[in-house]
Amino acid sequence: MRNPMEFRANVESGRSVAVGPPPSALGDLPGGPSIDALLERAARRMPRRAAIRADGAEWTYDELNTQVTRFARALRQLLPDLGSVVAVPAVADPAFVTALYGTSRSGNISVILNPLWREDGLVHALRTSRAQIAVVTPQMYRVLSDIRYNLPYLDTVILTHAADDIPDVPVLGDLRAPAPPPSTTVSPLPDAVACVLFTSGTTGASKAVMLTHRNLTVNAAQTAYAHQLDDRSVTLNCLPTYHLMHLNSSVCAMARQVLHPKGDPAGSLKAAVDNGVTHYYSLPVRLAQLATAEPATGPSKPVPTLRAILSGGSALPVERAAVLARRFQVPVVQGYGLAETSPLSLCDPLDASRHGSCGVPLPGTQCRIVHPDTREVRPLGETGEVELRGPQLMKGYLDVEPLPRDVWFATGDVGRMDTAGHLYLVNRIKDVFKCDNFLVSPTEVEAVLRRHPAVDDCVVVGRADPDRGALACALVETRDPTVRADDLAAFVNGQVPYYQRIWRVEIVDEIPRSANGKVQRIDLRDTVARWTLPAGPPENPTQGEN
Repeated sequence: MRNPMEFRANVESGRSVAVGPPPSALGDLPGGPSIDALLERAARRMPRRAAIRADGAEWTYDELNTQVTRFARALRQLLPDLGSVVAVPAVADPAFVTALYGTSRSGNISVILNPLWREDGLVHALRTSRAQIAVVTPQMYRVLSDIRYNLPYLDTVILTHAADDIPDVPVLGDLRAPAPPPSTTVSPLPDAVACVLFTSGTTGASKAVMLTHRNLTVNAAQTAYAHQLDDRSVTLNCLPTYHLMHLNSSVCAMARQVLHPKGDPAGSLKAAVDNGVTHYYSLPVRLAQLATAEPATGPSKPVPTLRAILSGGSALPVERAAVLARRFQVPVVQGYGLAETSPLSLCDPLDASRHGSCGVPLPGTQCRIVHPDTREVRPLGETGEVELRGPQLMKGYLDVEPLPRDVWFATGDVGRMDTAGHLYLVNRIKDVFKCDNFLVSPTEVEAVLRRHPAVDDCVVVGRADPDRGALACALVETRDPTVRADDLAAFVNGQVPYYQRIWRVEIVDEIPRSANGKVQRIDLRDTVARWTLPAGPPENPTQGEN
């Protein structure tokens, strides 16, 4: 799978289209096109290949496949009706592999739970999906015990691991089906729902996304192809939770995965060196720390086997990517996707990365930019809403009419494409605001603010104003304790048009983020709404624009 991707940008239609084909190896999936067949295929081809390493322990593909079959048999005893819903925790542990693929192999549907959710998130996901069984960590179980009364569909809870203070609750690894077990051979239709994945909810309530077996198996192949994964690859998942994309693509390529959920950069570097890692996956907030971490080896190349650093979840600042690329001497690439697209849709090519870009479409995927109001396709280079189309596009939202086949999906993101087909994101539509009827892009203002030598990180949001629409405000993390908030505002306001000027800067120890590293702008808007702003503008608008 080391073939470089090829792309074509159609200047007349404004579309970027991938023309490099995905690998054809998925044509031999045993037992049909189900997601668990990815694991069965790997176990059949390379049974003794190390599949996952976590906390010093290791599991082969054959061992994982055996655990999956055992759990599937137990589920068939607990859920005699096919198509039931089983909640599984996206914990960075082989328990997620067992629960996810075992649910599929039993003919049921998984709903993915973020193990870092608190009461509200768990109630929303379990009630919305009507899950009958939930596999949870001991920590999640303690949260569930206080809200169980509010979960009318939930019949059975299973622990990922035993805990001394939680007796009499079944444990995932101990489940056994009575002999003789029922058949676990299930051949789902390609377009049958495989799992329900909830959106991040950064701008509102999380939506329940229905992903099919076709969505997930195709996206596994697309991602493995784009990331140039094969059975020689060793991936390091330096992420707080396990993601479908990382699991499925690595299993598809029969690669080895090293799970390192801790955010310590020194520890992740040591794990990368010790395991001969080729692909380092992490979040932008953690990569920023990695850029300045002390290397575990000599200064020439911190991880000799490394071939790429891959970022996702939110935008990686260009300057951070440049520092990492110089230090590790590998491409630092960004991807783009949503829960609705299984999730990956575009990826910066490893052989032709462009810092600041989130890439080009994966094979079989189309991307275009449209006017947010008229929906007319915008020419390449112009800004508008990003729309996507491809085989990884979801079946639809739960309890909503399924999407028509080959529909263009409006992402809610604002971006532009260059003539080579690279996508550059500008903002979420809901994050863009108007001041005096001028559109203000928070990321454009943030880019100016980050140029100040004292700024380590920042976020700009609009504060509603009855007369002018909204006014820009900023939260800033600094590396210089002597810098003043007013100085930072003045630095920006001397370089931007008046309607982009910042009305108030608040210096904070840490910018609030979700557990997966995303800025929660909907919460920050509530925060800045309580701020007191100066009576007059930062500078007189009649002085003209810069």
